[in-house]
Amino acid sequence: MPVRVKLAATWTSLMFLYVYVDILNFFTPGVVEDILDGRVFEFDLSQTFSTAALTLMAVPSLMIVLSATLPARANRTTNLVVAALFVPVTAFNILGESWLYFYGLGIVLELMLLALVVRYAWTWPRSAPSALVATGADQEASRTRDPV
Repeated sequence: MPVRVKLAATWTSLMFLYVYVDILNFFTPGVVEDILDGRVFEFDLSQTFSTAALTLMAVPSLMIVLSATLPARANRTTNLVVAALFVPVTAFNILGESWLYFYGLGIVLELMLLALVVRYAWTWPRSAPSALVATGADQEASRTRDPV
């Protein structure tokens, strides 16, 4: 399977986990009440907070398409840097949480996916195989041609 596909699939899985953990978080007692009171974790719910959160989550969302489209060298570097930067962002989510099994599992799974991104990007082959691979028919035709 091409590395680009592996990377895009891994970022997609990471985004699904982020979304599901956030959605399931609404069922944690007190969360909806805090949101209705204008608070998320220790932050005031505001346009600035929401814009910052959107910007933060746009990065792994965009990594899905970037992993599929960037040239190999830029792709490898971008994946290594972004995944490394998202490790502390992901780990930060455990702070102040009372449901440690729920958040712990989510964070462990997210960190495993980030480790996979790093592994796939780090071990990306340095040289691509030739774009032109001769088929059996092509090889046979080249052997039977008259020498020039």
